[in-house]
Formats: sequence, C-alpha cells, structure tokens
Amino acid sequence: MLSVARAERLLDMLQQDRSLTVTAAAEYLGVSPSTIRRDLTHLESQGRLSRVYGGAVIEASAEDPIEPPRLARKSEHADAKRQIGQAAARLVTDNDTILVAGGTTTDAMLQFLGGRTRLTVLTNNLQTAVIVSQHPEITVVVLGGYLRRDELSLLGHLGVEALSRLNVDRAFYGAYAVDADGLMGAEFNETETDRALISAAPELVVLADSSKFSRRAPARLASATEISTLVTDAAAPVATLDALSAQGVRIITC
Repeated sequence: MLSVARAERLLDMLQQDRSLTVTAAAEYLGVSPSTIRRDLTHLESQGRLSRVYGGAVIEASAEDPIEPPRLARKSEHADAKRQIGQAAARLVTDNDTILVAGGTTTDAMLQFLGGRTRLTVLTNNLQTAVIVSQHPEITVVVLGGYLRRDELSLLGHLGVEALSRLNVDRAFYGAYAVDADGLMGAEFNETETDRALISAAPELVVLADSSKFSRRAPARLASATEISTLVTDAAAPVATLDALSAQGVRIITC
C-alpha cells in the first residue's frame, strides 16, 4: 500500500521539477524501483500525475495552487492582518523558541518581535527568515526542504525531521481556511509539512483574518481541539468563534 508520507514526498519532488525518474526517486527515498513504479501508478489513478517512460510528469495546470501567490495576497486585508500580527506578537515572551510558518498574516507579526531577550525563531520560509534577520537580537533557524518558489517555503521530510529534534514553545500558523471543526489547507503537497509545523509545539496560535472563515479547502490539517489560541479581527463570524471557544480555543479579537 502506498504510504501517505511517501506519496507526499513524491508529489513534493514532482512539484519542484514537474518531472521525476523512477531511479532518482527510489534512490532518494530508499525503496526499490518497483515500489516507486507501483506508487506512481497509484497516484496516476488518482489523477495526481501522468506516467511516462522511466518516471512521471505533472502538468502545470494539474497542481497549480488554489491559493493566490504570496505577493498577490500581501495587500489583501492589510489593516486586519497588521492588527492580528501585533496581537499575536504580544503572546511571545523573552527566552521563547517559537515557530513561525510562512504567510502574509504571520509576516505581519514579525515587525513586532524585536526587543525580546534570547528569542529564537524557527521557520520553513525564506522570506520570514529575511524579515526576522532585521532584528539582530533574534536567533533565526531555517528548516530545510524542497523550495516552493512562489511562496519561498521549504517543504518535505527534511524540515519535518529537523523539527523532531527541536524544542518549540509556541507555533504561529497563518490559516488558509478555518471553520468550527478546525483548519483546512489548499495544497495537498504541503500537508505533511503543515501538519508537522502545527504539531511542533504544545501551544498552537492560529492567525486568521475574517475572510478565512468563508473558505473551504480540500485538506483537513488540524481539528479545533488542537488550536490553543485563534487571533482574528472583529468581522469574524460570531457563531464560528463561539463554536471554537466551546471546544477550548482561546479567542483574541482585534
């Protein structure tokens, strides 16, 4: 049976180069070529890729992100994001080791992190690392992986394995979509990495402006009970916030 983790690694590799050879995948993942061939055939049956001689390809239109590119999203709901970011930054204290997942909402908190003593920021996003590096007093750790160029995020098992060796006090995650049941993601090929980021710390802080509550997305990333704190704006739907609060989520409204 095709393992979920191996499928996502194969799709990660395909997403970067749009093509993949059986030999390279087998060597990289440490399995036999026949195993990779079976995996690719199974993924093809799900419409995730196309088999070709010696490997597989993926069409640009088949796996283009549902989510708009990062630069296109940056100006959307900018005021709300800034307020959410400032409120989220207040949750960070001296001596913390925090994880900040890349995104335009989490970007908004970075300017407010300066001035703390012995703060360490872990991230899987190169843009996040560059912004935080402007605070010379903050230690920055970048998790490895495959580069998703349009988001400057690093995906896959390299970062997941690194996280397993680190102690994180608090994780900050900018959600693509939120409902009363928890978090949803737009990209199947990011789910392994996103779930690792979400579960990396005992406290998960979700940053989501009100537009995120009207969305649906194909990948379920985390249940409501996994969220410690949700930071949002005043336009977020009251019924959903009440449902999340009833499940133990602390709600901070800006």
